[in-house]
Amino acid sequence: MALLLGVDTGGTYTDAVLIRDEKDVIATAKSLTTRADLAIGVGGAIRAVLEQSGCTAAEVSMAALSTTLATNALVEGQGGRVALVYIGFSEGDLDRHGLKEALKGDPSLVLAGGHNHAGGEATPLDVDALRSFLQTHAGGVSGFAVASVFATRNPAHELEAARIIGEMTQAPVTCSHQLSAKLNGPKRAVTAVLNARLIGMIDRLIGRAQDTLVDLGVTAPMMVVRGDGALMSAEQARARPIETILSGPAASIVGAHWMTGVENALVSDIGGTTTDVALIRDGKPAIDPAGARVGGFRTMGGAVAMRTTGLGGDSQVHMVTSGLQGGLELGPRRVVPISLIAAEAPEVVHAALDKQLSAPVVGEHDGKFVRAVIGMPAAGLGEREHALLGRIGTEVHSLGAVLRTRMEQGALNRLVDRGLVQVAGVTPSDASHVLGGVAAWDGAAAHKALTLLARRRVGSGDSLAADAETLAKMIVDQLTEQTALTLLESAFAEEDTDFAIPPAQLARHVLTQQGLASHRGILSLEVAMNIDVVGLGASAASYYPAVGERLKCRMLLPEHAGVANAIGAVVGRVTMRRSGSVTAPAEGKFRVHLEAGPQDFSASDEALSLLEQVLTAEACADAEAAGAEDIHVHVSRDIRTALVEAREVFVEATLTVEASGRPRVAKD
Repeated sequence: MALLLGVDTGGTYTDAVLIRDEKDVIATAKSLTTRADLAIGVGGAIRAVLEQSGCTAAEVSMAALSTTLATNALVEGQGGRVALVYIGFSEGDLDRHGLKEALKGDPSLVLAGGHNHAGGEATPLDVDALRSFLQTHAGGVSGFAVASVFATRNPAHELEAARIIGEMTQAPVTCSHQLSAKLNGPKRAVTAVLNARLIGMIDRLIGRAQDTLVDLGVTAPMMVVRGDGALMSAEQARARPIETILSGPAASIVGAHWMTGVENALVSDIGGTTTDVALIRDGKPAIDPAGARVGGFRTMGGAVAMRTTGLGGDSQVHMVTSGLQGGLELGPRRVVPISLIAAEAPEVVHAALDKQLSAPVVGEHDGKFVRAVIGMPAAGLGEREHALLGRIGTEVHSLGAVLRTRMEQGALNRLVDRGLVQVAGVTPSDASHVLGGVAAWDGAAAHKALTLLARRRVGSGDSLAADAETLAKMIVDQLTEQTALTLLESAFAEEDTDFAIPPAQLARHVLTQQGLASHRGILSLEVAMNIDVVGLGASAASYYPAVGERLKCRMLLPEHAGVANAIGAVVGRVTMRRSGSVTAPAEGKFRVHLEAGPQDFSASDEALSLLEQVLTAEACADAEAAGAEDIHVHVSRDIRTALVEAREVFVEATLTVEASGRPRVAKD
């Protein structure tokens, strides 16, 4: 009898679930995610499910972890400070595919070197310039990304640069060719930068999760969910954290299908930070061949075709000041709910809120608080950020008491982006406390904070809302509206029909909105979602019935919707993919592009056979290292030819080998 333990670490909650023999959920539990020490939240959730089930830690056959931390970090613009070594490209290439935005002002070096499309060396690697750059910048970064032109055809310069960086700095290095076998250097560079930025965060999470399992007596191996819903080993995830982008959402899709058995549906998973929408078609989550799109970036890693937006139960509530009536907007940044921070520091929060409520006017920073995240590395901070972080210290403060000048707002934003500081403010979770739908934390503090926000003036000079209850209803309505728009946008994007208008515009188009309202005039307009929607997340039961009514569709809310990610973490399969290419640099010559360098053959069949052997060995080795057994291999070939003088000529081939199997479970 196999006992499977699934754990999902989200922005607000860490969930745990125990499943017997992949058939029955026997226990579920939640614990607050503890950013300062993730082991506290992970341990709390695991202890709770073990106690609830009456099982012992020694009975656990396998543990699997999914997480939204990497996704949340990209959506919120967080992560460590990194450096990019960009080989063989020009300065202008830094502007392509959002590479400059991904760097966010972090150092970069455009270096001579690189290869041509056939894998030959185009220019020698400028080792002296690299060593000089490292002497200057090594101290202030947490990791390095290396991307070389045509590295997928010959990675020699990336590997040499990585060797030198490791030798001189001992910092982790991400090479672009190890993350994707596809061409498009700038896009590979973006993926490498994001991977390097996430390494520290994911390494801490996995390390602390493994420590917690050992401390609790769980000796079974730990797996991690990839962004395509498959499983990999903890060690593989530590080296390639970019592959955990959309890990939590992908696990939720796997869990949704397992719980409902639905073959075709949209799945919408609301968490504390994001709402993730994906399509299940014929019982399987659709995979996006172009990679994951998160937080404005497109990575090259395989991932579930999913739209992730910064909308969740802990999304920051913004007051829209344009227009006479004003309004609200939610996200994309997550903040700590006032009700939660008040439960942790009641005296500070209530004293500040009471003082602000007694003032004749609402201050700019009223109803907002700030605290540092203890234990996070703070290398590379500027003087203003360092001073502000020191002033915040280890306590909770009213934001107005910490910020002394407007110039410090930018410093605060940079500290938040680095994950060193958290801001607390009004969220939909607070609105739910005020309306009585939730009673997990301090509802009185939420009521005070919403009262302050309701008093703010809109363009007409009137208050934003009459009272806290009215504002709470406005916030929940806004969450319903933004969720409906996200689902509509996803539905339009999946339609086979070419509307010639972007999905985001179609979702907001006046005809769509009038159709949802069942307009009846000279024209009769009707718009509805023509597919079931599966609502997931701890707050799905509170928010999603109204979304179903808005979209006029059936809303499915599974019994264990709140722990779908944790369920999906342990019912998935281990799947490893390796890709490579064969090119024809000259007539009668067929070149296989391998990690060790190009190899030439006189026959295409020989070249393809060697590539398939190498890729199969690598994929199977990866699957075995990830803990798979009973491995099955699938090979796909994409061979491109051209018609030249009435004969078919080989141009290029791409091979992809997929090795998959069930994860091994510990046996007595």
